[in-house]
Amino acid sequence: MPKPLPLLDPLASAAVCCPPLAASPLSAAEAQELAARLKAGFFRPRCTRLLIDALSSSAKIRAVMADLVAGTQPYRTLRRRLMATMEFRLAWSWWRSIQRTA
Repeated sequence: MPKPLPLLDPLASAAVCCPPLAASPLSAAEAQELAARLKAGFFRPRCTRLLIDALSSSAKIRAVMADLVAGTQPYRTLRRRLMATMEFRLAWSWWRSIQRTA
C-alpha cells in the first residue's frame, strides 16, 4: 500500500513557489476563483491534447510525470527538471497554446 502524501502548510508552500503570493495571500473567494479559472484552462481539449502528445512522444516527459503522480517529484524542482528534458519543441507548442487561450 502506498504511503499517504504529507499535508503541507499552504503558506509555507506558497513562500517557496510564489513569494508574492506568500506576502499577500488570496482570500478564500479569490483562491476559489483562481482555481476555477486554472481548472477551466487545464481541461480544455487543446491543453489535454498537448499533454497526451507530450506523454506519448517523450520518454523523458513520461518519467517526470510518473514521478510527479507518484509524489516523488517536488514542485520546487519541476520546472528545472522539465527544462532538463530538452523537449523544446513541446515547450514551444505549450507556449503557443497558452498564448491562444489568454
